[in-house]
Amino acid sequence: MATTFQVDVVSAEESIFSGEARFVALPGEAGELGIYPRHTPLITRIKPGSVRIERPDGSEEFIFVAGGILEVQPNAVTVMSDTAIRGKDLDDEKANAAKAAAEEALRNAKGELDIAKAQSELAVMAAQIAALRKYRQKK
Repeated sequence: MATTFQVDVVSAEESIFSGEARFVALPGEAGELGIYPRHTPLITRIKPGSVRIERPDGSEEFIFVAGGILEVQPNAVTVMSDTAIRGKDLDDEKANAAKAAAEEALRNAKGELDIAKAQSELAVMAAQIAALRKYRQKK
Protein backbone atom coordinates (compact mmCIF):
# COMPACT_ATOMS: atom_id res chain seq x y z
CA MET A 1 0.00 0.00 0.00
CA ALA A 2 1.37 3.43 -0.97
CA THR A 3 2.42 5.65 1.91
CA THR A 4 3.28 8.71 -0.19
CA PHE A 5 2.06 10.47 -3.29
CA GLN A 6 3.31 13.12 -5.72
CA VAL A 7 2.36 16.75 -4.96
CA ASP A 8 2.76 19.65 -7.37
CA VAL A 9 1.89 23.25 -6.51
CA VAL A 10 2.10 25.61 -9.47
CA SER A 11 1.40 29.30 -9.93
CA ALA A 12 0.97 31.25 -13.14
CA GLU A 13 4.70 32.06 -13.06
CA GLU A 14 6.44 28.92 -11.77
CA SER A 15 6.40 25.55 -10.07
CA ILE A 16 6.38 26.30 -6.33
CA PHE A 17 6.66 22.74 -5.02
CA SER A 18 7.11 19.32 -6.56
CA GLY A 19 7.82 16.27 -4.43
CA GLU A 20 6.54 13.36 -2.39
CA ALA A 21 4.17 13.80 0.56
CA ARG A 22 2.41 11.75 3.22
CA PHE A 23 -0.42 14.24 3.71
CA VAL A 24 -1.73 17.55 2.31
CA ALA A 25 -4.18 19.97 3.95
CA LEU A 26 -5.68 22.98 2.19
CA PRO A 27 -8.75 25.25 2.20
CA GLY A 28 -11.38 23.73 -0.06
CA GLU A 29 -14.38 25.67 -1.26
CA ALA A 30 -16.66 23.86 1.21
CA GLY A 31 -14.13 23.59 4.07
CA GLU A 32 -10.70 22.27 4.98
CA LEU A 33 -9.54 19.29 2.92
CA GLY A 34 -7.13 16.60 4.07
CA ILE A 35 -5.61 14.28 1.48
CA TYR A 36 -3.78 11.01 2.06
CA PRO A 37 -2.38 8.52 -0.48
CA ARG A 38 -5.01 6.67 -2.54
CA HIS A 39 -7.59 9.46 -2.07
CA THR A 40 -10.68 9.32 -4.24
CA PRO A 41 -10.27 11.38 -7.44
CA LEU A 42 -11.52 14.93 -7.02
CA ILE A 43 -11.47 18.29 -8.77
CA THR A 44 -12.57 21.34 -6.78
CA ARG A 45 -11.94 25.01 -6.29
CA ILE A 46 -9.86 26.12 -3.35
CA LYS A 47 -10.12 29.30 -1.31
CA PRO A 48 -7.25 31.63 -0.40
CA GLY A 49 -5.20 30.19 2.43
CA SER A 50 -2.32 27.93 3.26
CA VAL A 51 -1.43 24.56 1.78
CA ARG A 52 0.34 22.35 4.32
CA ILE A 53 2.41 19.53 2.86
CA GLU A 54 3.77 16.84 5.19
CA ARG A 55 6.85 15.29 3.62
CA PRO A 56 7.88 11.62 4.07
CA ASP A 57 10.55 12.62 6.63
CA GLY A 58 7.96 14.43 8.79
CA SER A 59 9.02 17.97 7.83
CA GLU A 60 6.36 20.37 6.58
CA GLU A 61 6.15 22.80 3.69
CA PHE A 62 3.74 25.75 3.84
CA ILE A 63 2.54 27.57 0.73
CA PHE A 64 0.05 30.43 0.52
CA VAL A 65 -2.37 30.23 -2.42
CA ALA A 66 -4.79 32.96 -3.47
CA GLY A 67 -7.43 30.42 -4.44
CA GLY A 68 -7.29 28.13 -7.42
CA ILE A 69 -8.06 24.59 -8.51
CA LEU A 70 -7.20 21.28 -6.84
CA GLU A 71 -6.95 18.00 -8.74
CA VAL A 72 -6.61 14.81 -6.73
CA GLN A 73 -5.75 11.42 -8.22
CA PRO A 74 -4.99 8.32 -6.12
CA ASN A 75 -1.21 8.85 -6.44
CA ALA A 76 -0.94 12.55 -7.29
CA VAL A 77 -2.21 15.94 -6.14
CA THR A 78 -1.95 19.10 -8.22
CA VAL A 79 -2.70 22.58 -6.85
CA MET A 80 -3.00 25.30 -9.51
CA SER A 81 -3.22 28.93 -8.41
CA ASP A 82 -2.67 32.28 -10.07
CA THR A 83 -0.66 33.30 -7.02
CA ALA A 84 1.30 30.92 -4.78
CA ILE A 85 4.01 31.98 -2.33
CA ARG A 86 6.27 29.74 -0.25
CA GLY A 87 5.77 30.28 3.48
CA LYS A 88 9.38 31.35 3.92
CA ASP A 89 8.89 34.04 1.23
CA LEU A 90 5.81 35.66 2.79
CA ASP A 91 6.49 39.27 3.80
CA ASP A 92 4.62 40.75 6.77
CA GLU A 93 5.12 44.37 5.70
CA LYS A 94 4.04 43.81 2.10
CA ALA A 95 0.96 41.82 3.16
CA ASN A 96 -0.15 44.45 5.67
CA ALA A 97 0.45 47.28 3.16
CA ALA A 98 -1.57 45.42 0.51
CA LYS A 99 -4.36 44.80 3.04
CA ALA A 100 -4.43 48.50 3.92
CA ALA A 101 -4.56 49.38 0.21
CA ALA A 102 -7.48 46.97 -0.29
CA GLU A 103 -9.31 48.50 2.69
CA GLU A 104 -8.77 51.98 1.20
CA ALA A 105 -10.01 50.80 -2.20
CA LEU A 106 -13.13 49.39 -0.52
CA ARG A 107 -13.81 52.71 1.23
CA ASN A 108 -13.41 54.59 -2.08
CA ALA A 109 -15.31 52.11 -4.26
CA LYS A 110 -17.98 53.74 -6.41
CA GLY A 111 -19.86 50.89 -8.05
CA GLU A 112 -20.70 47.26 -7.36
CA LEU A 113 -17.81 46.01 -9.49
CA ASP A 114 -15.29 48.16 -7.58
CA ILE A 115 -16.72 46.96 -4.27
CA ALA A 116 -16.55 43.30 -5.34
CA LYS A 117 -12.94 43.65 -6.55
CA ALA A 118 -11.88 45.39 -3.33
CA GLN A 119 -13.65 42.80 -1.16
CA SER A 120 -11.98 39.98 -3.07
CA GLU A 121 -8.53 41.55 -2.69
CA LEU A 122 -9.16 42.19 1.01
CA ALA A 123 -10.16 38.53 1.53
CA VAL A 124 -6.99 37.33 -0.23
CA MET A 125 -4.77 39.61 1.85
CA ALA A 126 -6.48 38.59 5.11
CA ALA A 127 -5.91 34.93 4.16
CA GLN A 128 -2.26 35.66 3.34
CA ILE A 129 -1.71 37.32 6.74
CA ALA A 130 -3.40 34.36 8.46
CA ALA A 131 -1.18 31.95 6.50
CA LEU A 132 1.88 33.95 7.51
CA ARG A 133 0.90 33.74 11.19
CA LYS A 134 0.27 30.00 10.90
CA TYR A 135 3.64 29.50 9.21
CA ARG A 136 5.46 31.51 11.89
CA GLN A 137 3.76 29.54 14.70
CA LYS A 138 5.01 26.26 13.23
CA LYS A 139 8.62 27.48 13.09
